[in-house]
Parts: sequence; C-alpha cells; structure tokens
Amino acid sequence: MGQPVVQWQIVTPAPDAVAAFYGALFGWEIKANNQLGYRMVDTASDQGIPGGIWPAPPPAPTFVQLFVEVGDVSATVTRTLELGGSVLIPPQRLPDGDTMAILRDLQGLTFGVTAV
Repeated sequence: MGQPVVQWQIVTPAPDAVAAFYGALFGWEIKANNQLGYRMVDTASDQGIPGGIWPAPPPAPTFVQLFVEVGDVSATVTRTLELGGSVLIPPQRLPDGDTMAILRDLQGLTFGVTAV
C-alpha cells in the first residue's frame, strides 16, 4: 500500500476572503455545509485531489497543508516522534468517521495524516 497525498487545505485567518478569491479566479464551488463548517472546494474536475479551506487564528500566516493517507494514524504519530518531528493535534476521530492528526516535520512544516 502506498501512502498518497489525498487532500490539501489552505489554512488562513481570512477563510471567507480566500474562498471568494479562489472561487472567482478558478470557478471553484466552495461549500461549508458540514458539521465543522469546513469550506470544501469542488474544482469541477476529475483530475487532482480534493481540498478545503480552514480558519486559522488571526496572528497565524496563511499556508497550504497536505494530508497523507496512512494505514495507522497512531503508528505514524509514533514514527514522527521517533524521527524528531512533533505533534500539533493528536489523533482524533472526525465527525465523518475518519481519524486524523496534524504533525510537524524537522523544518517546521506542518502536515496532516489521515486514515479512513
């Protein structure tokens, strides 16, 4: 089994403005009709991977975060720590049933891991 990048998200203190910009620029449809209010992006294409827009606290910079599908989120968190990385958000179950965690690599880049 590979461990593909399965989703991206833009994390920003201005999610509505970012959604409006990319929606207007690329014609993307952006919906937030889910339990978390997560802005899901529909690019209207079968190519690429899905994405979304998530709010960040006001002092945070805007950044893009990738999510990698793994077989075991907890095991990946353990391995991240062994390699010198760190955990920002420990493993948790989302309302849709997926499990995810947000980690940080040695350079400070954050990324998500998820298991269905």
